[in-house]
Amino acid sequence: MDVIPDAIAHDQALILLGNAEKTEQQDRPTTESLDVVRRHGGFALRTPERFGGAWADATTVAHHLSEVGRYCPSTAWIAGTCATAKTFTDDVFGDAVPPECYADPDALACGSGLAAGSGEPEPGGIRINGRWPYVSGCEDASWAALGVMVDGAYAFAVIPMADLTIERTWDSVGMRGTGSHTVVARDLLVPAERMRPVKPPAHATMVFYAITVLAPVVGAARGALDIANAMFASDRKPYMTAYSRMGDSPAARHWLAQATLLVDRAERTLFAAAQAVNAGDITETDHARLGMDLPDAARDCRAAVELMLDLHGASGFATTNALQRYWRDIAVGSRHAHLRAYLAAENYGRALVPES
Repeated sequence: MDVIPDAIAHDQALILLGNAEKTEQQDRPTTESLDVVRRHGGFALRTPERFGGAWADATTVAHHLSEVGRYCPSTAWIAGTCATAKTFTDDVFGDAVPPECYADPDALACGSGLAAGSGEPEPGGIRINGRWPYVSGCEDASWAALGVMVDGAYAFAVIPMADLTIERTWDSVGMRGTGSHTVVARDLLVPAERMRPVKPPAHATMVFYAITVLAPVVGAARGALDIANAMFASDRKPYMTAYSRMGDSPAARHWLAQATLLVDRAERTLFAAAQAVNAGDITETDHARLGMDLPDAARDCRAAVELMLDLHGASGFATTNALQRYWRDIAVGSRHAHLRAYLAAENYGRALVPES
């Protein structure tokens, strides 16, 4: 059944959607899926313009990631990680960024902000050792941006993936295709020009990072809704009823309306946050409020797909039904550290009533 609208080119959407199952099965995006994103600038969204990239604003990034997520959430997630790694790299290095990082503006980057490595200065650079878990897209990336502790201070290193090893530790029920394995550095000498101390990111930058996580989840919810709408457009009827089609049931129509409202609301929240980032001047209180809004949008996505599964019944969990894959991807992606609702509430309360 064809459920692809005209939001992106039909043939490209078909490639992403048609490869989503294989992406999940092999724990990494297919070459075809990566090529679609690369050809349309998805990995150059945050490559600085001076290196031939786009340096797109938050709205453009959110739109692109949600569109890709509509057809393959795992591939969108990796594109979001790439945007985060390149943003962090530019924020830390500025004009001193090693040009080899952007020799190919469409290169896939990966990374981790965890200070999971340690470094010792020596002549010629910093010798580092470390293990960084959950590095999405590491098997297909050209380089990684990684947090390292050096002399008790947090620093940031950019390292070619060829100099690192990968331990295939990712085994999750959702977002399986992100290949979020563990990246390892063993006694690796990193030239000094590839490492810089890190200052705390601006509030707007932190909100942007959360947007790159939420956008694939919102896209996945939209993709699940495509499946639900296709079911209503088909001849399927509610089992064990006198209705001849799903749409003949007032309750089914109401469930679909609720699910659509939730997805639309999550999308509006996503783009409102992106507009706030574009406007700049996000205060600590603004950051805390947006930190509440974005997890709420993630929960809207979870609630929406639950309603869609109610409408499908047990058939929605068949391994041949893409709805259950969207459900699993949303369940996992919406619980990323940037979307932890309980800590967001804690931070917002602290911003409103500072501790004495």
